[in-house]
Amino acid sequence: MLMMFALKCVCLSFVGVLSSCWVVQGSKRCEYPAIFNFGDSNSDTGAISAAFTVVLPPNGQNFLGSLSGRACDGRLIIDFITEELKVPYLSAYLNPVGSNYRHGANFATGGSSILPGGYSPFHLGLQISQFIQFKSRTRILFYHPLVNNKLSFKNNIPRPNDFSRALYTFDIGQNDLAYGFQHTSEEQVRESIPNILRNFSQLIQQLYNEGARLFWIHNTGPIGCLPFNFLSYESKQGNLDANGCVKPQMRLLKNLIANSRS
Repeated sequence: MLMMFALKCVCLSFVGVLSSCWVVQGSKRCEYPAIFNFGDSNSDTGAISAAFTVVLPPNGQNFLGSLSGRACDGRLIIDFITEELKVPYLSAYLNPVGSNYRHGANFATGGSSILPGGYSPFHLGLQISQFIQFKSRTRILFYHPLVNNKLSFKNNIPRPNDFSRALYTFDIGQNDLAYGFQHTSEEQVRESIPNILRNFSQLIQQLYNEGARLFWIHNTGPIGCLPFNFLSYESKQGNLDANGCVKPQMRLLKNLIANSRS
């Protein structure tokens, strides 16, 4: 049932995205004035690098080199999404140097989780609080009489009516499970999932109350196959399966999938 709930969230996000597509000159196109992204290192485009220190190589070396701030050797999924939707790459909210937020902002930070605690202080609730403040300040500045006629300034922030027509993307949840596996038992991780999903649902509702209507939600993948987890469990006898993935983590995911089908 838990995995089914997550899958329903994903399906609803697809419905929301597709419903905003329309026919333009005989072809179906999806167009959004802005994208606002929330998540962890899977979609962090420079926040953790700006907040603390430059991320270690490869740091997007095949993309923007040392300026990338990405925990990979090239582009992230969010980069491919922006390219496909003809929107500029998203600037990290925490990185003021060279940033432009005209077509959205990225609140994702490496190590973040849905629940507070864990590897990073920038949990999803804090990211959404940052977004709400960003939205409020953007609206105030856009209509402020002292800056209202400064076109160069206004070109760097979203239009107030862009927020209700923007695409809101999420790639988070992996660190909730990873931190649990590292510091608690498999059973405790299993028992924590309803609370994780409940908090995630409440935070999505908070964004909905702010006017967000279009959501794209990534599901959590097979975390037991991540190289980091392989290195952590490699020395433990019998903890890796035939594919080199961590058995306890893969077993939990398989049980969730099986329960969703029953």
